[in-house]
Parts: sequence; structure tokens; C-alpha cells
Amino acid sequence: MARYTGPTNKLFRNHGVKELSNRKLVSSMKQTPSGQHGATRKKLSEYAIHLKEKQKIRLTYLVSEKQFAKYYHAAARKKGVTGTILLQMLESRLDNVLFKSGFGITRRQSRQIVTHGHVLVNGKKVDIPSYSVKSGDVITVKAKSSDFVKKSVIDLIDMPCNPAWMTIDKAALKITFDRIPEREELDPEIKEQLVIEYYSK
Repeated sequence: MARYTGPTNKLFRNHGVKELSNRKLVSSMKQTPSGQHGATRKKLSEYAIHLKEKQKIRLTYLVSEKQFAKYYHAAARKKGVTGTILLQMLESRLDNVLFKSGFGITRRQSRQIVTHGHVLVNGKKVDIPSYSVKSGDVITVKAKSSDFVKKSVIDLIDMPCNPAWMTIDKAALKITFDRIPEREELDPEIKEQLVIEYYSK
């Protein structure tokens, strides 16, 4: 079964995911692997280092193994730096755009908001979380869903959510995806080159 249903925060710790899906746990959760010997330092093989980084990125964006491989191969076919293109594709997912904009407490909640049909892209309903948002796209919340999203999500987030590549109007429940983010605007701790090396073997 492709869908993981176990303890997710333990999984995040084991793979070194620091940008947790749940904002409430970012500062409070331990960063060492779970278990009695989780804090023990272990020397990893080259393959294990590559695999761990791949899993860390995959779990950060909450995509399946199959989805992640598709993103990598699509990025490899495009002109430019494959690792940067891969991260830009993941950042452009509709569920991630909602999460980064503060329209979801967790990425899973952002995904649920999309799949339940609460979101419009350029005025049309989109219920696919992996939908790739393009430069200039305008994401809004359906009028019937505005009270629910505002009271159940936005009003509960007390962290700043204002990426430089988006214009966010929380009063109007509107996000304008101005442009694709540059690599230097994304998490500097992500080592996408290790992912390239992983798939190149």
C-alpha cells in the first residue's frame, strides 16, 4: 500500500525533516531520530546519505515515491539545473502554495481543503492537490467556504506566511502566484544534488 498511515512525526524525525508539515510542532519537536538509540551517531554509507536526503525532500512536500520519481524525471527533461527545477515544481503544487500562504495549518489540511473543492484557480474549481500553479495564477476560496476557511484555518495561524513570490490578501482570501521562486529563496538546508546523484546511479 503506497499510502503511509503510521506516526508521521516519528517518520519526519527519522529522516531529518525540519520544515514540519505541522507548524505547531516546528519549535517543540525533537530533531533526533525516534527510538531509544535515536540520538546515537551512526556513520551512513554514501547510498544511505543520498536516500535520506531524497526521503527528507519527499516527506517535506508529502508526495509519494511514485510522484516524486515523476517530478524528478520531468525536471531532468527540462533545460536548466535539474535540482532547482525539481524544487520549483514541488513548490508550485497547489497544496503547497496554500500551505506557504497560511491557508492551511498543515500541508495535509491544505490538501484536504483542495480535495473538498473549496479552492478556485482563476475562477475555476480545482480539486487536485498536485495541480501545478503557473505565474500569474490567482487562487481564491469559494464564497460558500470563506467563513469555514477563515475561522478554522487562517485565524488560528500566528506565524508570518508571506513568501516573496506571492501576493497574499487574507481579507479577500486571495493568493496571486506572481512568479516561480528562485533557488536562493527556498530552504538552504535542502541538498537537492544528493537526489540527482541518487537517481543517476
